Amino acid sequence: MDLKNKQVLITGADGFIGSHIVEALLEKGCKVRAFVFYNSFNSWGWIDTFPKEKVDKIEIFPGDIRDPYGIKSAMNGIDLVIHLAALISIPFSYIAPDCFVDTNIKGTLNILQAARLLKTKKVLVTSTSEVYGTAQYVPIDEKHPLQGQSPYSASKIGADMIAESFYRSFDLPVTIVRPFNTYGPRQSSRAVIPNIITQVLNNKKEIFADSKLELEKKEGEKNLVIQRIKNIQGKIAELEEFKKRINDERKNAQQLGMLSDVMSSFRTYLISRIRPTLSSYASDYFERLTDGKYREMELDEDYNIMIYDDSNSYSIQRFSGGEEDLANLCLRLAISEVITERAGGVFNFIILDEIFGSQDMIRRQNIMKALNGLSSKFRQIFLVTHIDDVKNYVENVIYVNENEDRISTVKIE
Repeated sequence: MDLKNKQVLITGADGFIGSHIVEALLEKGCKVRAFVFYNSFNSWGWIDTFPKEKVDKIEIFPGDIRDPYGIKSAMNGIDLVIHLAALISIPFSYIAPDCFVDTNIKGTLNILQAARLLKTKKVLVTSTSEVYGTAQYVPIDEKHPLQGQSPYSASKIGADMIAESFYRSFDLPVTIVRPFNTYGPRQSSRAVIPNIITQVLNNKKEIFADSKLELEKKEGEKNLVIQRIKNIQGKIAELEEFKKRINDERKNAQQLGMLSDVMSSFRTYLISRIRPTLSSYASDYFERLTDGKYREMELDEDYNIMIYDDSNSYSIQRFSGGEEDLANLCLRLAISEVITERAGGVFNFIILDEIFGSQDMIRRQNIMKALNGLSSKFRQIFLVTHIDDVKNYVENVIYVNENEDRISTVKIE
């Protein structure tokens, strides 16, 4: 590709390798857009050290590689993308692997997605020799197995595989570049080669090329263990708190059980006192609602409804469903009447739900007459029913309708 006058985007342009590439592309006559990591200090990394006349030739684009919308905007009108932005610290990857996945894998995916959408002519994805892990043979070539030896190397393997998949699946013009031990000006002195050079310049007799890397790895492992210990301690604290809550709940359950037994005994006592009264009131309602067909009903010692027919007592299950519903209604009305009498006043309202469903027209009329008799004890009587003709016997009707979106509307007539 002839680079002259080409629009080129470099991600990670504020870093060691990226800043050198920016300078090289300017010399090639490219129009350079430098994607730098946004920060509150308004720092452009190594680009801050460039002379002003060189900076003036660069289009600076602050952003975050993890932001797909910002990446798409940065790549608009670009011919070539050189993707270097990444988290690279192996020790830090042991502590914060999530950050490496978000930045290195998902950041690369953002580049590839935008390139596919914008039909970018060429994408270079910068990988690392770390994807090979400890060498199984030397010299290492492209056939060497990939080994996720650290969360950092695993994230770069993931980024490479995503890039390869876009090449194979969508014919995206992408190339993966794997530099080995790049060194030079602006590189961190902690890197291997600068460290070796520093030792040579300091006349060190013994140089252990892997010592610093191993130390960093061990430091990362130590920090990882420390973090795991803290997590375990946190879990232990949570379990102790949960255990305490279980003991508290067990005590509460015991107390509630005792209270339930007391209330059950008290309820039995109360009902035994009012059972004759309830039977009398319910019998009066039952006689009226059945036009004298049945003159008496009562509650037995187990509070089951018994109905008298020709002076014989029968369980409610002997009768039809309509009469069974009617008997239950009479008991509810009797309970309501006893409550208002014992309270010594008039209640605001009573609500009765679906009491007409199994009754014929005559019994519905009898029910309405009986309810009118309760008007002196309840200021309002609400009847919930789907039986339409009941509206002919009441003063006011409230319609509640629900549409297909499960939104209810209320209409009062």
